[in-house]
Amino acid sequence: MTTGSVAEPIGAEMAHVPTGNSRGNIKDGVINFVAGSLGGVALVYVGQPLDTVKVKMQTFPSMYKGMVNCFLRTLRTDGIARGLYAGTIPAVVANVAENSVLFAAYGGCQKAIAHLSGVQDVKQLSSFSNAWAGFFAAFFSSLTLCPTELIKCKLQAMREVEQTQATTATRKSTKLHIGPWNLTRQILREQGVRGMFTGLSSTIAREMPGYFFFFGGYEGTRELLAAKGQSRQDIGWQKTMVAGAVGGAMLWLAIYPADVVKSRIQVQNLKTPALIVFNDIVRQEGIGALYNGLTPTLIRTVPATATLFVTVEYTKTLMHNYF
Repeated sequence: MTTGSVAEPIGAEMAHVPTGNSRGNIKDGVINFVAGSLGGVALVYVGQPLDTVKVKMQTFPSMYKGMVNCFLRTLRTDGIARGLYAGTIPAVVANVAENSVLFAAYGGCQKAIAHLSGVQDVKQLSSFSNAWAGFFAAFFSSLTLCPTELIKCKLQAMREVEQTQATTATRKSTKLHIGPWNLTRQILREQGVRGMFTGLSSTIAREMPGYFFFFGGYEGTRELLAAKGQSRQDIGWQKTMVAGAVGGAMLWLAIYPADVVKSRIQVQNLKTPALIVFNDIVRQEGIGALYNGLTPTLIRTVPATATLFVTVEYTKTLMHNYF
């Protein structure tokens, strides 16, 4: 990336085959890590309220009439911090962990695919090749995402879980205000380390095809938005944001049923295999149940992804200017 510009997209630094010394490579890696981490934090704080609505509608669809009803009831009952922003800390941890591992793995997978296909520079990879790089990279990010996503989802739907259980008012009040660290310790104490990876198979089933469409849609949109004779790396930050939003929308449209299954397994602590949970939802609730919460997810994707890209690019620019 040239200093003073925010035109290059996420992953461009990694996508470049380094020609300098190892010190320069470490510097670029640190900049990418920090930029991706800050981008993940910004994404969470912009999109968390609608993500909470999404999880509630996925796991307890019969409790709410729709997105607005769920949003207002959550706000009225639990407020902003403990309601709409429930699970924010593990969500931040999840996004920082996922983005750092995802983009590091994405760069490595790009290089591997370029090597296998005889391409000299990963910037010359087709959108289809980049899609496959994202597909394989998502396997590694799933391993870091699953435990933190588990805690986030449980905190977001804590009240709904309590309402479905016959417990005393005192126990309800106590559990509803449990924090992420206490919840983590509780899971480890009751289920061991394995309990932290509840929903791993459905997370992988969601992430891998999802990032195939994300990176494929992102790169394909950049190509479409590039003017004649212009490289897709030079389309500017506004068009890069549009490309990111398109990629994000494609990701969720492709993987949403798998995300519903994952949320059910994690929130309700199900031991049933993901495929059986999928079949049970379709048989008992209909196909439409696999898309509960899709509207707030898509609405959230546009500003959240835009914020992610702007934060990452400006962070990279500032760090390259000062370091």
